[in-house]
Amino acid sequence: MSPESPRQLGAEIFRVTTGTSEPIYRQLIEQLRRLLAGGQVAAGDAMPSVREVASALGVNPMTVSKAYSMLEAEGLLMRRRGLGMEVASQKGGSQDLGTRLEILRPSLERIAIEASQLELEPKAVIALLTSILKGK
Repeated sequence: MSPESPRQLGAEIFRVTTGTSEPIYRQLIEQLRRLLAGGQVAAGDAMPSVREVASALGVNPMTVSKAYSMLEAEGLLMRRRGLGMEVASQKGGSQDLGTRLEILRPSLERIAIEASQLELEPKAVIALLTSILKGK
């Protein structure tokens, strides 16, 4: 879903999960990477401000600033003087299915470990995942 023209993104593009070992700034970085890979965020889209994201998520603005700075260093975001951050142009646009699945692999591996520790059958886990994907 590539927009015809750049748009202003809202803080709702991000969600954080507390109580996990993954730091919040890493969660934000990984979420933006996935949104880019899936084509839900496009080059030129204006990122929500640090304050907006921090306020919406209830996190320290320095946490959001750190994530944005790291994304800028990676070349995923670029600073617009006086206007904030925007999504940088990416080589190759949205990524193919194999690449997107590889981005998802670490999360699925964590789920597999947790399911194994809970002694859950693969069928039950897959059924739950399918239900969640369908929004039920």
